[in-house]
Amino acid sequence: MPSNRIGRINEEIQRELSALIRQLKDPRVNTVGMVSVTRVDTSADLRYAKVYVSVLDKSREKDALKGLKSASGFLRRELGRALRLRYTPELQFVGDDSILHGAQVLEILRRVEQSRPEEEDTGEEEPC
Repeated sequence: MPSNRIGRINEEIQRELSALIRQLKDPRVNTVGMVSVTRVDTSADLRYAKVYVSVLDKSREKDALKGLKSASGFLRRELGRALRLRYTPELQFVGDDSILHGAQVLEILRRVEQSRPEEEDTGEEEPC
């Protein structure tokens, strides 16, 4: 029976990094608006963690990723203090556009719903 240890560790890393990113003083991270950690994928040996980050201002996403990369040593050290794992994973930050993709899907669904004919509101059933 496999355990969900990696999943729990991913959630803890995500929670801790979200709090730590708010404390960063790097202007590349602070001035881009809201930076949120959407997902964390940790390798099975806990040596590497891919951190998916979503930035509110997409035009400045590269700057935010550069700032996070330069702060990765600090973030890794603080993460190691908070989680107390045998190995603190090396952090790799990746831009995530899943929120933008989800918004596009919702917009398409809204357009389809608006263009749908109003047959359901008549209350009459058509004979088969």
